[in-house]
Amino acid sequence: MEKKVPKRILSQLIGALSAGVVPREGAPYVAIGRKEETEALLEDLENVADGGSSLRFLVGRYGSGKSFLLQLIRGYALESGFVTMDADLSPERRLCGTNGAGIATYRELIKNMATKTSPDGGAMQSIIARWLSEKQSELVASGISTESPVFAAEMKKAIFGVTRCLEDKVGGFDFATVISRYYEAKTEGDDRKASDALRWLRGEYLTRTEARRELGVQGIITDENWYDYLKLTAEFVKQIGYKGLMVYIDECVNLYKITNRVSRENNYEKILSIFNDTLQGKAPYFGVIFVGTPAFLEDTRRGLFSYDALRSRLSDGMLMGGQFRNLAGPVIRLVRLTDSELFALITRVGKLYSDCYGYQLPIGTEENTAFLGMCLEKAGADSMITPREIIRSYIGLLHIMRQNPGVGFSEVMGKASGELKPASASSEDDSLEDFEL
Repeated sequence: MEKKVPKRILSQLIGALSAGVVPREGAPYVAIGRKEETEALLEDLENVADGGSSLRFLVGRYGSGKSFLLQLIRGYALESGFVTMDADLSPERRLCGTNGAGIATYRELIKNMATKTSPDGGAMQSIIARWLSEKQSELVASGISTESPVFAAEMKKAIFGVTRCLEDKVGGFDFATVISRYYEAKTEGDDRKASDALRWLRGEYLTRTEARRELGVQGIITDENWYDYLKLTAEFVKQIGYKGLMVYIDECVNLYKITNRVSRENNYEKILSIFNDTLQGKAPYFGVIFVGTPAFLEDTRRGLFSYDALRSRLSDGMLMGGQFRNLAGPVIRLVRLTDSELFALITRVGKLYSDCYGYQLPIGTEENTAFLGMCLEKAGADSMITPREIIRSYIGLLHIMRQNPGVGFSEVMGKASGELKPASASSEDDSLEDFEL
């Protein structure tokens, strides 16, 4: 029996697809194809859960489904017991830069921190509170009353047992201290002190003096060290019962757009640092996926390939040819969906559209075949057309037919035949860089 999609998710899903953006929820309901890529990324989750680390570059043209696949994998990670973070890079959010561009990315990641029970983000406080509550319940179950003076000592012992493994790492002592301060504040009913601890974890302290005065710690999270605290967070969430931390960074083309060479290379140096840490096993229970266009990766003037250390690590080996794919390497390139996958995609979207609006579709297999054929017969469509273009055009067709009951399929398609155009090869040029999924 086919699983019914909740109405709230269904309406958001259709609205997002019709606008050409990626739905935050509901991606599995419309997922078609990408089996090999999905399996490769799910293997990464297993590796991270076993104490390893992973890094991938998901590369594809605008509208090819990069961000959609990212949200799909994010959903799998949450269901599997991981903590996830995600952020889109922008001119204000980079991996490093002046005016707090690096810490801005960290704050966005923390804001979007999610778990299975808090999939919409903002999970930092609930993660810590749930862990402390579970420890308290364990002590009560063991026969120690909350009123007993032994209870507080045992709670501190339990907290120390988790945080002591972090203290020998960069920033670990301050991180452990802040977690302890949060528990003390909650025990004493000091909401302000608890809020200060969360502010520190979110990277909102601007000076060390303020942090030392309010929390008794010597350091703060900054542009220079925020990545170290992501690694600490990965080990912390593993210690308290999660499988690890997965970080998803989209719109990496914004690094390619940086015009200042020194600033751009500083960001690529940060990627190199993350690459080395993850591939050398220096970041246990931690995984990262960077998402960008082919230009972000391959452009030898401004892309990752302009940075020799990354080009030598990310370029295809000499045995790689056009007919072979290597999904075990760090780079996963998205190829065009097959015609049968595109047909299955519009069929699935049509079913979801019908459920969303309670609308009996006046078209069937024959009309869907004709629609897809018209899309694919355009010049260059065999390699350039994207799922986003086809989905938007198809939902537009359904909107017109639903809102104009007297209009037939042939009439709508006859008028639209000149408007279904695949993206040209120039879509990777600077003139269209701001077009985003």
